[in-house]
Amino acid sequence: MGEAKRKAKDIQYDEPKAKKEARKFGGPITPAVVQEIVGRTGFRGEVTQVKAKILQGNNKGRVVRRNIKGPIRIHDILMLRETEIEARRLRSKVMKGAFT
Repeated sequence: MGEAKRKAKDIQYDEPKAKKEARKFGGPITPAVVQEIVGRTGFRGEVTQVKAKILQGNNKGRVVRRNIKGPIRIHDILMLRETEIEARRLRSKVMKGAFT
């Protein structure tokens, strides 16, 4: 029993950090920069909708609409698990939450 623990401890992984994270999240992670804050959404206005430009990968240069929970500013970098799915547009100009 102690021998099995020692063997597992001695194994060295020389995988780069990006590959480890890609394996952890199930695919490549793509950076995107926030270009515009569209508005707030969610039942209580806790989600911010932004437009972000993808910096790497197959969709490089494409601007996608995403929903972000938490504090966000223009020029922040997002690490996206996927770049194919885009958030639905906000339907009205009425915004819920702190900015009404």
